[in-house]
Amino acid sequence: MHWQVILPLVLFLILIFMIGIWANTRLRQSDSFLQEYFLGGREMGGFLLAMTMIATYGSASSFIGGPGVAYTKGLGWVLLAMAQLPAGYFVLMVLGKKFAIIARKFNTITLIDFLKIRYQSDAIVLLSALAIIIFLFSSMTAQWVGGARLIESLTGLSYTAALFIFAASVLVYVIIGGFRAVALTDAVQGSIMVIGTIILLVGTIIAGGGIEAIMASLVAENPQLITPFGAEGDLTPLYVSTFWILIGIGVVGLPQIAVRAMSYKDSKSMHRAIIIGTIAIGTIMFGMHLIGVFARPILPGIEIGDKVMPLLTLEVLPPFVAGFVLAAPMAATMSTVNALLILVSSTVVKDIYLNYVKPEASETSIKRVSFWTTSIIGLAVVLFAMNPPSLIVWLNLFAFGGLEAAFVWSVVFGLYWKGANKYGALASMVVGMTSYIAISIWWPHVFGMHSVTLPIVFSLLAFLIMSMATHRRVQPFVLFD
Repeated sequence: MHWQVILPLVLFLILIFMIGIWANTRLRQSDSFLQEYFLGGREMGGFLLAMTMIATYGSASSFIGGPGVAYTKGLGWVLLAMAQLPAGYFVLMVLGKKFAIIARKFNTITLIDFLKIRYQSDAIVLLSALAIIIFLFSSMTAQWVGGARLIESLTGLSYTAALFIFAASVLVYVIIGGFRAVALTDAVQGSIMVIGTIILLVGTIIAGGGIEAIMASLVAENPQLITPFGAEGDLTPLYVSTFWILIGIGVVGLPQIAVRAMSYKDSKSMHRAIIIGTIAIGTIMFGMHLIGVFARPILPGIEIGDKVMPLLTLEVLPPFVAGFVLAAPMAATMSTVNALLILVSSTVVKDIYLNYVKPEASETSIKRVSFWTTSIIGLAVVLFAMNPPSLIVWLNLFAFGGLEAAFVWSVVFGLYWKGANKYGALASMVVGMTSYIAISIWWPHVFGMHSVTLPIVFSLLAFLIMSMATHRRVQPFVLFD
């Protein structure tokens, strides 16, 4: 037990619980439970929007899994990871004002709300809900594993015990506080993530004897570690450029990110969030992945990549400072988990229960169903996380690709093309999801590209062909009149 390290983490958790309790008082006072619980009343300012976006996007794979892969592959993985730099900018510029206007005009709370209003199709609603539940279970499992790995490294407890401690910590404050608790804790967690990254990077460089000494050690071990092509030469230009689709352009199709574009207060807040978010994401993604590479000469021979970050932190920093810094991956993991929990819960409650099971449900019934849904989903994910993979980053990226293949064209064309219709959207989603799952299983590096590339192309073609073939059968969306 590293008690001096654990103390700052305990204080951090107490602060998070206090925010959850405060958010719960706002929840009880709100006139609209759904607006408050799932969108925080659409009151986020620029700093809060930026922090909640980077905290949701910067997950366990960024702070634990990503550095673990960088430790194995070298500086080439740092270059690849930097495609994430413009992610927040790109999402808010593409969705931004138009998405928020539609959300307010039609009182939409989830991405599926938007798709239902835009395409007027029950099939799209149900297929979208299925996609979110399937792929976000995979993503949430990765976060659960990351949090458990961190607690396991610090306390010496078994993985199973660490998993239950982490799950209980997250579930309590998400269930009681809803989206406002998620957004406010994201502000704290996002700030800790940025500061912790800088502290650990400086500590790692000092422990390694300076950048020149670290680079010399990497070259002596394997010159490929400092090239753009990776330790084994497998990061080819084609693979890296197509990987950028997954973690850069395609992020627009991620429901957990897109819903943030519905929740900000005004245009000024959005513009401020673009600036703050881009700087923060750049700092975190560059810093954490570089740390993973620099850890190799300091702690050689680590076999489980997900343990690189916590073990390095304990090695190079004083105990109390290490506890503060390790609050960063804990924050990243918790913030992504809570965002995904709220998203899946809103999908089940708002998009399925209120649309098809009990449309006339009372406010009391909605509250009860929301709380129980969030609890059951959280516990189900714990069961999936009982047998963890060696590197969680691949589990998380699998979920990213599936969601992007399903949603990116339905969202973008739904906003910007009058000719987009339900037949095109449905074809795009079916083709995107099925081809992505098939390629991921049977041909993951098709033609040397990342597995998300062809499914996104196929889903684009399916959307365009079906929309143009059926354009006479569907009236244009009312928003464009």
